[in-house]
Amino acid sequence: IERMENEMDFFEKLGKKATETFNSAAEKTNKIASETKIKLKINDCKSKIKDLYQDIGKVVYQKFVLDGNLEVKEDIQEQLSKIKEYTDQIEEYEKQILELSNQKQCVNCKNKIEKNAKFCPNCGAEQPEEVVHEAEVVNNGEEVNPENGTEGYNEEENVVQEEGKSNNEVNR
Repeated sequence: IERMENEMDFFEKLGKKATETFNSAAEKTNKIASETKIKLKINDCKSKIKDLYQDIGKVVYQKFVLDGNLEVKEDIQEQLSKIKEYTDQIEEYEKQILELSNQKQCVNCKNKIEKNAKFCPNCGAEQPEEVVHEAEVVNNGEEVNPENGTEGYNEEENVVQEEGKSNNEVNR
């Protein structure tokens, strides 16, 4: 009887360890997949910026050849605005990648550093402390199954309300 209990205990521990290993691998795989998707978005933005630079070059060249002047600000304003938008998107995507890898960017040298670093190991600059806002998950009146907390839950309707911010401010 004692031997059977030991064997059952062994298999129980083995099962728990296998589950932990699986969950860890799944989490890492999800992070890698998310990072890859974000990198694809960054490359798409960079490609669009490159195309816009080419368009600007064509406009400037044609204006110079045909008109003999370089007054092109009005002609390229739309492309410049789009470049700014794509550049801002790239910056936001890069922040998301840093967040996935539990890192941040040094305020001085812009190198990647550990998220909890107080000083940059590269340049020595002191890093500001991160302000953490508590968030409350609101379920927009959907019924939730008390057994598992998920039935009737619609993730698209889920709203996160940060302290001191209205729904409109948070959802921007």
